[in-house]
Amino acid sequence: VVSCSMELGGNAPFIIFDDADIDAAVDGAIQAKFRNAGQTCVSANRIYVQSSVHDEFVKKFVEKVRHLSVGDGFDAGVDIGPLIDRHALAKIESHIADAIAKGGTIRCGGQRIGKNGTFFKPTVLTEISSVMAVAQEETFGPLAPIIRFNDADQVVREANDTIYGLAAYFYASNMKRVWRVAEALEYGMVGINTGRMSSEAAPFGGIKQSGIGREGSRHGLEDYLEMKYLCMGGI
Repeated sequence: VVSCSMELGGNAPFIIFDDADIDAAVDGAIQAKFRNAGQTCVSANRIYVQSSVHDEFVKKFVEKVRHLSVGDGFDAGVDIGPLIDRHALAKIESHIADAIAKGGTIRCGGQRIGKNGTFFKPTVLTEISSVMAVAQEETFGPLAPIIRFNDADQVVREANDTIYGLAAYFYASNMKRVWRVAEALEYGMVGINTGRMSSEAAPFGGIKQSGIGREGSRHGLEDYLEMKYLCMGGI
């Protein structure tokens, strides 16, 4: 029997509440969604925006996504590189097709770039619901679905409605809300007012079907150490 730690993927929610700094939330969402073309285990997969700030966020977010540069990752000024293979392209296209068939709207992107290679335009979808594949499965690509919500209890329920529990993000300024939501989200890692949380000094890992154990920090070492109990008497 050997010790192990496993990180098995996620379906990260990214939540913007009505008391959030919207400009900061837009920048954070860009980082969390499009880093490495959306091909990281902690990439934001579902973006939830409270109704009162939905339109403002979408307008600013789409404008920035439109200006992301796609190309060779070794070239200066490129923001988005290629996907790992053609299966990844097909998955994005299937998620978009499913969303459109069920009432979703493409706000930008939505198609491959050129006939060769595995480049895909950074894409934003709105009018997304929980019944769509893009809300239920990890896309692992530059596709950002935006879901409107009304209250905190509703969005926490929807964010937790997945077998995964690796990473979650949210933007808010009210500290009562910050603590309440952070505790209610069923994820091993929660980024609060930031789109990047990874650090070798922090315990990286998830709960539920996202794995067991932790990488990084002293907790990552303890997974591979044995505890020994010494009981001495009569000395």
